[in-house]
Parts: sequence; structure tokens; C-alpha cells
Amino acid sequence: MSSFKDLFNTYSWDDVKEGIYSKTEADVLHALRSPKRNLEDFKALISPAAEQFLEEMAQLSQQISQKRFGKTMQLYVPLYLSNECNNICTYCGFSFDNKVRRKTLTDKEILQEVETIKKMGYDHVLLVTGEANQTVHVDYFKKAMELVSPSFSNVSLEVQPLEQDEYEALIPYGLHAVLVYQETYHREDYKKHHPKGKKSNFDYRLETPDRLGKAGIHKMGLGVLIGLEDWRTDSFFTALHLSYLEKTYWQSKYSISFPRLRPFSGGLEPKVAMNDRELVQLICAYRIFNEEIELSLSTRESETFRNNVLKLGITSMSAGSKTNPGGYAVEPEALEQFEISDERSPEEIAQLIKSQGYEPVWKDWDSALNPKANY
Repeated sequence: MSSFKDLFNTYSWDDVKEGIYSKTEADVLHALRSPKRNLEDFKALISPAAEQFLEEMAQLSQQISQKRFGKTMQLYVPLYLSNECNNICTYCGFSFDNKVRRKTLTDKEILQEVETIKKMGYDHVLLVTGEANQTVHVDYFKKAMELVSPSFSNVSLEVQPLEQDEYEALIPYGLHAVLVYQETYHREDYKKHHPKGKKSNFDYRLETPDRLGKAGIHKMGLGVLIGLEDWRTDSFFTALHLSYLEKTYWQSKYSISFPRLRPFSGGLEPKVAMNDRELVQLICAYRIFNEEIELSLSTRESETFRNNVLKLGITSMSAGSKTNPGGYAVEPEALEQFEISDERSPEEIAQLIKSQGYEPVWKDWDSALNPKANY
């Protein structure tokens, strides 16, 4: 099997969906009682039949998380470098067909943003751009990481999918992790939401984690945009992808994020709404299914929700996030990629974490441990 695409093509979306919705209470109890869970157990845990077991799932998820990660919570912050994008995506404020002013940060502006973010206490930064290969390309990423890496122990990247050799070329500049979300594993609906641009190539995006694994990236972030398609079926395919990657590229670490479709300047309404109880169910299902996976929750979610799920399996959170280039110091009022819900400062989030008996961790990786780094 040369890539995940080969495995993916052996599955039918409709068959998987039917399998999830046909799970019974007995299947859920089997998953909860098993010492080791497989993908069929995961189907049961995300099924409607599991909804009445949410309290038991939450307690088990909390126990597993504390056993593996202790009472800690990693904190990270996104740094948006550019909102230029050549793709048309129905759900994104940066979409090429949105008539907004485009901006890509200069070297000086990047350093201004870095200075402000460091004052917030962060040592883990996620660099984010739109997908515009002629403007924000590998050379731009190299320069940005040259500027950013001296100030942070942990630098992650969320940009357009790249080739294996391009990822390899970025590792010496301090690249620690890459986040690349499939958005949806429903091939036909994927095309509807990505009608133009390089992102419209479903298979190329699907095989990006394979290129990351072959490049030796330390950590990969997976996920879908919840709301584009049936969240249970999309989540199964994410779990399938995760299982394949862990077996194939066992040296890498993995994380899952749970972005729910949020308002933006284009106003796409979710095809399938996910309520808060269902998101709790999904978070707990991932933790029970995979004790090693890191689970991340962003400021897309409300204060109340983030307060309540902090102990249930989440291992990393963002705080004080700005989703526009220059949002921290250069241009605080510019267009955001999406609206955030939790606007509390990093200090407030850190105090919340402490008040619940947990310890905020501002980094989980030190650049000195990276044998490929050139600084």
C-alpha cells in the first residue's frame, strides 16, 4: 500500500455511515469495557446509540487522559502571516472570490507580531497562511521561520500542502509540526466546497500526511471542518487515517482538532449541525479509542464550553487568538478568517486551567532536541 489513498478507496462512505448508525447499546458497552479499542469500537462510540452513555464516556476519557498526560494543558497561539489565497472555498473568509484587502506580513511586521506574542507568555506558535503559492511559498516560510524560531521553542505550520522535499527543507529552520485538515472525506462534497484552486485536488490533499511522514516531520495534525458533512462519518475516516499513519509512520506524533464551522464574511451555513453534547461525545470517543493522541480545542468554541471540557480529554488549547495577518500588533482590525468565540486573554485561560487543578504548559518541545535544526 503506497499511500492512504489506496486504503481509503477500499471504503464506501455510505456503507461506513450505515455501519455507524446501526450500532447498538451492546456495541457501545463492548467498546467501553474493552481493554483495547478498534475502529469498530470507535464507530460505536460516535454513534447515536452512545449518547445515553455520555457520562460514563466522560469519566473514562478523563481517567485515560490523566494517566497518559497528567494534569497538564499545552497552550499555543496562531500567528497569521498572510490572507492571500488562490483557492475558492465556500466556508473561508480568505477565499479568492471574497473582495477583501489582502495582506502578507513583511519581515518587520512578523517581528512586531512576535514581540507582542512573546509578551503574552507563549513559547509555542502556529504559523498560518492562505494558499497562494506565488506569494507565500517555501522561501517565504523559510524566512518567516528564521525570524520566528529564535523566540519560540516550538514552531508549527498550517499552510498549503507541500511536496516531501519541501517539508524536508523546512525542518532545519525549526519546523516541529504541520497541521493539514482534509476538511471532509466525502469526495463529492469536497469538490462542491473547493471548486477552484489547487485545493480542489482531493487526492493531493489526502496524501499530504504521507509526504509528511516520509519527510520525518515530528508531529502531524489531522481533522475535518465539522459541519460540511455528516460529522460521525467524517470522524470515522479521520480515525481510519490516524490509524494508518500511526502504523506506517510510527516515529511521528499526532493530534486531532475539532473545528466547527464558524461565521465568516461569506456566511456558509453548516450542512450538518453538531451540538455541544455531540462534540463532547466525539472528544471522549477519540480519547477512549486512542490514549496517545493529542486533542486540541481552539477559540472557535465558547468560554462556557471550553471551561467544561477542559478535563475531559483535551490536551492543548489556544488563547487570545487573532485570525487575521497582523492581528496582534500590526493591523488588529483587519478581516479575520473566521469569528472566534472565546476572547479571553492567555493569562485568563492560564488562571482557569490552574483553578481546575491543571498546569498550563507553554511548550511541549525544545528546539535544542531537534538534531536537524541549524540554529
